[in-house]
Amino acid sequence: MAKSNSNKTGKIQSVDRALTILEVIADSDDGLTLAQIAERMELPKSTVHGLISTLRDHKYVKQAEEDGRYLLGIHLFELGTRLARSWDIRDAAKPAMRWLSKEFGETVHLGCEENGEVLYLDKIAADSLVTIVSDIGARLPMHCSGIGKALLAHKSDAEIRRHIANLGLAPLTGRTITKADELMKELEKVREQGFALDDGEIMEGLRCVGAPIFDADGIVRYAISVSGQVKDLYGKRLERLIIETQKAAKEITYALKKGRVQSK
Repeated sequence: MAKSNSNKTGKIQSVDRALTILEVIADSDDGLTLAQIAERMELPKSTVHGLISTLRDHKYVKQAEEDGRYLLGIHLFELGTRLARSWDIRDAAKPAMRWLSKEFGETVHLGCEENGEVLYLDKIAADSLVTIVSDIGARLPMHCSGIGKALLAHKSDAEIRRHIANLGLAPLTGRTITKADELMKELEKVREQGFALDDGEIMEGLRCVGAPIFDADGIVRYAISVSGQVKDLYGKRLERLIIETQKAAKEITYALKKGRVQSK
Protein backbone atom coordinates (compact mmCIF):
# COMPACT_ATOMS: atom_id res chain seq x y z
CA MET A 1 0.00 0.00 0.00
CA ALA A 2 1.22 3.51 -0.77
CA LYS A 3 2.46 5.71 2.00
CA SER A 4 -0.02 8.01 3.70
CA ASN A 5 -0.26 11.44 2.04
CA SER A 6 0.37 13.18 5.32
CA ASN A 7 2.57 15.98 4.04
CA LYS A 8 -0.17 17.78 2.15
CA THR A 9 -1.05 21.21 3.47
CA GLY A 10 -3.65 21.11 6.22
CA LYS A 11 -3.20 17.47 7.13
CA ILE A 12 -2.11 16.29 10.56
CA GLN A 13 0.23 13.38 9.95
CA SER A 14 -0.64 11.32 13.03
CA VAL A 15 -4.38 11.59 12.41
CA ASP A 16 -3.94 10.75 8.74
CA ARG A 17 -1.89 7.67 9.61
CA ALA A 18 -4.33 6.52 12.29
CA LEU A 19 -7.24 6.69 9.85
CA THR A 20 -5.18 4.83 7.28
CA ILE A 21 -4.54 2.07 9.84
CA LEU A 22 -8.31 1.62 10.21
CA GLU A 23 -8.70 1.38 6.44
CA VAL A 24 -5.87 -1.15 6.18
CA ILE A 25 -7.41 -3.33 8.91
CA ALA A 26 -10.85 -3.01 7.32
CA ASP A 27 -9.49 -4.43 4.08
CA SER A 28 -8.51 -7.65 5.88
CA ASP A 29 -11.17 -10.18 6.88
CA ASP A 30 -9.00 -11.94 9.45
CA GLY A 31 -7.15 -8.99 10.93
CA LEU A 32 -3.47 -8.11 10.65
CA THR A 33 -0.39 -8.32 12.83
CA LEU A 34 1.58 -5.23 13.74
CA ALA A 35 4.28 -6.26 11.26
CA GLN A 36 1.76 -6.67 8.45
CA ILE A 37 0.21 -3.27 9.08
CA ALA A 38 3.62 -1.61 9.18
CA GLU A 39 4.62 -3.34 5.95
CA ARG A 40 1.48 -2.26 4.11
CA MET A 41 1.85 1.33 5.29
CA GLU A 42 5.60 1.33 4.67
CA LEU A 43 6.23 2.66 8.15
CA PRO A 44 8.44 1.52 11.06
CA LYS A 45 6.77 -0.87 13.47
CA SER A 46 7.53 1.49 16.34
CA THR A 47 5.55 4.28 14.65
CA VAL A 48 2.57 2.03 13.93
CA HIS A 49 2.67 0.56 17.44
CA GLY A 50 2.19 3.99 19.06
CA LEU A 51 -0.72 4.86 16.80
CA ILE A 52 -2.46 1.52 17.08
CA SER A 53 -2.08 1.47 20.86
CA THR A 54 -4.00 4.75 21.02
CA LEU A 55 -6.70 3.39 18.69
CA ARG A 56 -6.95 0.30 20.88
CA ASP A 57 -7.29 2.36 24.07
CA HIS A 58 -10.26 4.17 22.49
CA LYS A 59 -11.73 0.85 21.23
CA TYR A 60 -11.41 1.73 17.54
CA VAL A 61 -9.35 -1.45 17.17
CA LYS A 62 -9.05 -4.61 19.25
CA GLN A 63 -6.31 -7.21 19.52
CA ALA A 64 -7.07 -10.92 19.31
CA GLU A 65 -5.76 -12.79 22.37
CA GLU A 66 -4.84 -15.96 20.48
CA ASP A 67 -2.48 -14.50 17.85
CA GLY A 68 -2.19 -10.75 18.52
CA ARG A 69 -3.83 -9.74 15.25
CA TYR A 70 -5.59 -6.38 15.13
CA LEU A 71 -9.26 -6.11 14.14
CA LEU A 72 -11.73 -3.24 13.97
CA GLY A 73 -13.12 -2.41 17.41
CA ILE A 74 -16.59 -2.12 18.89
CA HIS A 75 -16.52 1.68 19.06
CA LEU A 76 -16.72 1.92 15.29
CA PHE A 77 -19.90 -0.15 15.44
CA GLU A 78 -21.28 2.13 18.15
CA LEU A 79 -20.58 5.22 16.05
CA GLY A 80 -22.17 3.56 13.03
CA THR A 81 -25.26 2.78 15.09
CA ARG A 82 -25.54 6.41 16.12
CA LEU A 83 -25.25 7.48 12.50
CA ALA A 84 -27.93 4.98 11.51
CA ARG A 85 -30.22 6.40 14.17
CA SER A 86 -29.70 9.90 12.79
CA TRP A 87 -30.81 8.70 9.35
CA ASP A 88 -33.80 6.85 10.87
CA ILE A 89 -35.03 10.03 12.52
CA ARG A 90 -34.73 11.96 9.27
CA ASP A 91 -36.82 9.38 7.46
CA ALA A 92 -39.39 9.34 10.24
CA ALA A 93 -39.60 13.12 10.41
CA LYS A 94 -39.70 13.95 6.71
CA PRO A 95 -43.47 13.55 6.08
CA ALA A 96 -44.42 15.76 9.03
CA MET A 97 -41.77 18.33 8.12
CA ARG A 98 -43.02 18.53 4.55
CA TRP A 99 -46.60 18.96 5.70
CA LEU A 100 -45.70 21.75 8.11
CA SER A 101 -43.66 23.57 5.48
CA LYS A 102 -46.43 23.29 2.90
CA GLU A 103 -49.20 24.24 5.32
CA PHE A 104 -47.51 27.30 6.82
CA GLY A 105 -44.96 28.25 4.20
CA GLU A 106 -42.24 28.54 6.84
CA THR A 107 -38.86 26.91 7.44
CA VAL A 108 -38.95 23.61 9.32
CA HIS A 109 -35.99 22.17 11.23
CA LEU A 110 -35.08 18.85 12.80
CA GLY A 111 -32.28 18.77 15.35
CA CYS A 112 -30.61 17.03 18.26
CA GLU A 113 -28.02 17.88 20.87
CA GLU A 114 -24.35 17.37 20.09
CA ASN A 115 -21.69 18.47 22.58
CA GLY A 116 -24.00 20.98 24.22
CA GLU A 117 -25.21 22.59 21.01
CA VAL A 118 -28.12 22.12 18.63
CA LEU A 119 -27.03 20.06 15.64
CA TYR A 120 -29.35 20.47 12.66
CA LEU A 121 -30.10 17.08 11.09
CA ASP A 122 -32.56 18.22 8.44
CA LYS A 123 -34.22 21.34 7.11
CA ILE A 124 -36.96 22.32 4.70
CA ALA A 125 -36.44 25.93 3.76
CA ALA A 126 -39.26 28.35 3.01
CA ASP A 127 -39.34 30.82 0.15
CA SER A 128 -38.49 33.82 2.28
CA LEU A 129 -36.36 36.92 2.12
CA VAL A 130 -35.09 36.11 5.62
CA THR A 131 -32.02 33.86 5.66
CA ILE A 132 -31.88 31.54 8.66
CA VAL A 133 -28.37 30.33 9.43
CA SER A 134 -29.23 26.72 10.13
CA ASP A 135 -27.89 24.54 7.35
CA ILE A 136 -27.89 20.79 7.85
CA GLY A 137 -24.82 20.01 9.96
CA ALA A 138 -24.69 23.53 11.41
CA ARG A 139 -24.69 24.13 15.16
CA LEU A 140 -26.39 26.82 17.22
CA PRO A 141 -26.68 27.50 20.97
CA MET A 142 -29.36 25.66 22.90
CA HIS A 143 -30.46 28.36 25.32
CA CYS A 144 -31.88 30.70 22.68
CA SER A 145 -33.31 28.39 20.01
CA GLY A 146 -36.67 26.62 19.82
CA ILE A 147 -35.11 23.20 19.32
CA GLY A 148 -32.49 23.85 21.99
CA LYS A 149 -35.04 24.86 24.61
CA ALA A 150 -37.24 21.86 23.80
CA LEU A 151 -34.22 19.60 24.37
CA LEU A 152 -32.92 21.38 27.47
CA ALA A 153 -36.33 21.40 29.13
CA HIS A 154 -36.30 17.61 29.37
CA LYS A 155 -33.00 17.44 31.22
CA SER A 156 -32.72 17.43 35.00
CA ASP A 157 -32.12 20.73 36.78
CA ALA A 158 -28.60 19.55 37.62
CA GLU A 159 -27.87 18.81 33.95
CA ILE A 160 -29.23 22.18 32.89
CA ARG A 161 -27.11 24.07 35.42
CA ARG A 162 -24.06 22.05 34.38
CA HIS A 163 -24.78 23.00 30.77
CA ILE A 164 -24.99 26.68 31.74
CA ALA A 165 -21.78 26.48 33.76
CA ASN A 166 -19.89 24.83 30.90
CA LEU A 167 -21.17 26.86 27.96
CA GLY A 168 -22.60 30.04 29.43
CA LEU A 169 -25.55 32.04 28.13
CA ALA A 170 -24.07 34.28 25.46
CA PRO A 171 -26.43 36.98 24.11
CA LEU A 172 -27.14 36.76 20.39
CA THR A 173 -29.76 39.52 20.45
CA GLY A 174 -31.13 41.90 23.04
CA ARG A 175 -33.88 39.38 23.79
CA THR A 176 -31.60 36.41 24.57
CA ILE A 177 -31.98 35.02 28.08
CA THR A 178 -28.60 35.47 29.76
CA LYS A 179 -29.42 34.75 33.43
CA ALA A 180 -29.46 31.19 34.71
CA ASP A 181 -32.51 31.57 36.96
CA GLU A 182 -34.53 33.12 34.14
CA LEU A 183 -33.64 30.28 31.82
CA MET A 184 -34.58 27.71 34.45
CA LYS A 185 -38.04 29.33 34.78
CA GLU A 186 -38.38 29.44 31.00
CA LEU A 187 -37.54 25.73 30.67
CA GLU A 188 -40.01 24.82 33.41
CA LYS A 189 -42.66 26.63 31.38
CA VAL A 190 -41.60 24.70 28.28
CA ARG A 191 -42.05 21.40 30.11
CA GLU A 192 -45.52 22.40 31.34
CA GLN A 193 -46.87 23.67 28.01
CA GLY A 194 -45.17 21.09 25.78
CA PHE A 195 -43.50 23.51 23.37
CA ALA A 196 -40.69 26.06 23.30
CA LEU A 197 -40.69 29.55 21.85
CA ASP A 198 -37.69 31.48 20.55
CA ASP A 199 -38.98 35.03 20.33
CA GLY A 200 -36.24 36.93 18.54
CA GLU A 201 -33.61 35.47 20.87
CA ILE A 202 -31.31 33.99 18.26
CA MET A 203 -32.05 36.45 15.46
CA GLU A 204 -33.87 39.78 15.48
CA GLY A 205 -37.30 39.57 13.90
CA LEU A 206 -37.37 35.77 13.93
CA ARG A 207 -39.87 33.66 15.85
CA CYS A 208 -39.53 29.89 16.28
CA VAL A 209 -41.77 27.22 17.77
CA GLY A 210 -40.07 24.01 18.92
CA ALA A 211 -41.49 20.71 20.19
CA PRO A 212 -39.75 17.65 21.66
CA ILE A 213 -39.56 14.26 19.97
CA PHE A 214 -39.30 11.14 22.14
CA ASP A 215 -37.34 8.14 20.93
CA ALA A 216 -38.40 4.50 21.28
CA ASP A 217 -37.13 4.52 24.89
CA GLY A 218 -39.25 7.55 25.82
CA ILE A 219 -36.26 9.90 25.99
CA VAL A 220 -36.18 13.31 24.30
CA ARG A 221 -33.26 13.12 21.91
CA TYR A 222 -34.62 15.21 19.04
CA ALA A 223 -36.87 18.19 18.44
CA ILE A 224 -38.66 19.80 15.53
CA SER A 225 -39.24 23.50 14.97
CA VAL A 226 -40.90 25.95 12.61
CA SER A 227 -39.30 29.37 12.08
CA GLY A 228 -40.57 32.53 10.44
CA GLN A 229 -40.74 36.29 10.74
CA VAL A 230 -42.39 37.72 13.85
CA LYS A 231 -44.70 39.80 11.67
CA ASP A 232 -46.07 36.57 10.14
CA LEU A 233 -46.25 34.41 13.26
CA TYR A 234 -48.64 35.96 15.76
CA GLY A 235 -52.20 35.71 16.99
CA LYS A 236 -54.39 32.88 15.72
CA ARG A 237 -51.80 31.80 13.17
CA LEU A 238 -49.16 31.38 15.86
CA GLU A 239 -51.63 29.49 18.06
CA ARG A 240 -52.40 27.08 15.22
CA LEU A 241 -48.71 26.70 14.40
CA ILE A 242 -47.98 25.72 18.01
CA ILE A 243 -50.72 23.07 17.93
CA GLU A 244 -49.61 21.63 14.59
CA THR A 245 -45.91 21.61 15.53
CA GLN A 246 -46.76 19.62 18.66
CA LYS A 247 -48.88 17.24 16.59
CA ALA A 248 -46.02 16.77 14.14
CA ALA A 249 -43.60 15.99 16.99
CA LYS A 250 -46.03 13.40 18.34
CA GLU A 251 -46.38 11.81 14.90
CA ILE A 252 -42.61 11.52 14.59
CA THR A 253 -42.44 10.07 18.11
CA TYR A 254 -45.03 7.49 17.12
CA ALA A 255 -43.11 6.64 13.94
CA LEU A 256 -39.92 6.07 15.93
CA LYS A 257 -41.68 3.88 18.48
CA LYS A 258 -43.35 1.79 15.79
CA GLY A 259 -40.20 1.66 13.69
CA ARG A 260 -41.86 2.91 10.56
CA VAL A 261 -42.53 6.21 8.81
CA GLN A 262 -45.97 7.70 9.36
CA SER A 263 -47.46 10.04 6.73
CA LYS A 264 -49.55 13.09 7.45
